[in-house]
Amino acid sequence: MEAQLEVSDHLDERQFALEIKRLADSLSFGTDASPFLGSGIEYVQSRLYQPGDPIKAIDWRVTARTGKVYLKEYEAPKRMPIYLVVDTSASMCVTSQPVSKYAWAVKLTGALALSALSRISPVGLISGGERDFDSHPTLSRVRVFLWLHRLRRYRLDEQTTVGHKLRRLASVLESRALIIVLSDLHDPEVVPALKLLAQEHDCAVLQLQDPSERGRIGGGVFRAEEAETGRAFVATGRNRWLDEQRMADEFKEAGIDHLVLPIEQHFLPRLRGYLRRRGNMGKGAR
Repeated sequence: MEAQLEVSDHLDERQFALEIKRLADSLSFGTDASPFLGSGIEYVQSRLYQPGDPIKAIDWRVTARTGKVYLKEYEAPKRMPIYLVVDTSASMCVTSQPVSKYAWAVKLTGALALSALSRISPVGLISGGERDFDSHPTLSRVRVFLWLHRLRRYRLDEQTTVGHKLRRLASVLESRALIIVLSDLHDPEVVPALKLLAQEHDCAVLQLQDPSERGRIGGGVFRAEEAETGRAFVATGRNRWLDEQRMADEFKEAGIDHLVLPIEQHFLPRLRGYLRRRGNMGKGAR
């Protein structure tokens, strides 16, 4: 059974769109240096003018030196496609806070998508759950908002498929892309799948974390089964839900950007700084 996701006090479609736009503006780092773009427009060469060429592109220095009309040619912007992989599984919806991990994931997905579109980078959206929701990259803001409104609905029995979806994505990508995963990382297949993708693509992980996940499991010694994956395990009161240090070390070793976003904290300044650092690294690489 599907239930309507509560996003900021039951916002209607117009209010939801405004909130996403405000969040996108908040996360904007105000510079052409961007984690979403390859090299920008760069001068390549000058060539002889041909009838129909735009006059504004005339290279006046070369024209004056040679006595013939030359035009400047530029390298077209390299538009790196962005794939936002959103964990739509049940664990994202269960929360101890007023706003769940899932609600934040939907809003951040929208903000990142709008930021990418503002830099003319096509955006695709992939569901990391059982629902069939895999969209090819687009430059249409209308399509992005249609996707987001579909995402606002969730199921409390949906299992995770993030790792499976990432492996499938790795098998079909034909050119370099940026893959951003928004998840609580409860799927044990996510890390190996991302390590495979990171061999040829730029990968980043935004890990949404509920404060209850930082505590210990408790309950003595017991045998249990992970609801989303069906994986059986034995735990004690000293076990934690996730081995965060081991996971962080694996991401670092594979060159995968990883940022933990505790949903009970005001994490937007940290996220802005993270995006700004990625933009500066992209500028240095050019």
